[in-house]
Amino acid sequence: MDRTPKREISSVDSLLSMEKLDRSSPDLWPEKIPGVSNFVNMSNTPINSSPPAWTRGLSQEDLNSMHQLGVLSTNGLIAEIRKLYDQAYQFGLMEAKEMTRGKYLAIFANAKRK
Repeated sequence: MDRTPKREISSVDSLLSMEKLDRSSPDLWPEKIPGVSNFVNMSNTPINSSPPAWTRGLSQEDLNSMHQLGVLSTNGLIAEIRKLYDQAYQFGLMEAKEMTRGKYLAIFANAKRK
């Protein structure tokens, strides 16, 4: 009687291949369209290019805001512009109130005399 344990071969083990495929070989993995790899390396794609000069100094939040504005429809963009216009108007009113308050308190009189 043989007392060595017999290992059962599972279906997963039978599908396992120890062969290593070299993906850099052009014979094993030829290009579907010859010359495409060279064209991609030469072209000015986002993968190979640096960000445009106008994006320097902008934060990721700024770029996200620009992208969100770019996705808006015409009516959505008009609504955003109206909202900004209304905010600017409100800031102008607040500034006018503060300037009037400053005149009544004579805050600016000292600056003119110096």
